[in-house]
Amino acid sequence: MYRIIKKTILNPTVTRMEISAPLIARKAEPGQFIILRVDENGERMPLTITDYDREKGTVSIIFQIVGATTEALNHLEEGDSLHDFVGPLGKATETEGLNKAAVVGGGVGCAIAYPVAKKLHNQGCEVHSIIGFRNKDLLILEDEFKQASDKLIVMTDDGSYGQKGLVTNALKELLEGGQKYDQVITIGPLIMMKFVSKLTKEYGVKTVASMNPIMIDGTGMCGG
Repeated sequence: MYRIIKKTILNPTVTRMEISAPLIARKAEPGQFIILRVDENGERMPLTITDYDREKGTVSIIFQIVGATTEALNHLEEGDSLHDFVGPLGKATETEGLNKAAVVGGGVGCAIAYPVAKKLHNQGCEVHSIIGFRNKDLLILEDEFKQASDKLIVMTDDGSYGQKGLVTNALKELLEGGQKYDQVITIGPLIMMKFVSKLTKEYGVKTVASMNPIMIDGTGMCGG
């Protein structure tokens, strides 16, 4: 059983949990995920690893409440335990050899973008992060991104926080201003990643997009 060490409500529909899982924490890398079950009758649910602490032996996950399983998960409290918590799974994001990178996250995808930005920053890479949300109430991980970034730009669709507009507006402004990136890493809604990739193609910047949105069952066989 995997005990919930800490539970944090990030906004009305998004929750963060820190789980005791020493063996997973020891090997976890940005971009990898776990598969959990709330109880023995629960469905398998993959969630990307948001953070890990090798010394404490904990792994953090962030999830959006969108269905029965995430609702059941959200009903658990600190001290409760998950029935299954398997990982780390998947291929880690490649971060070696980058001197300057832009990390572009959208919505809950920022939970996946953050550990990538953090590792790049810890490796000495200059990191420019752009994170976008529909409005101020949906903002998550701003403080964490500040610590993991040399430059942070927050965008909201309605202008209720940060700059008004889309993440592509901010990225285009940086590129037009002469910023040169070894790589752009984008994680978020498919439509957002599509337009980030179209933009960076115009400037000849290598871009990596996350396929997490189609990995519904953890293998890509369902809904991919």
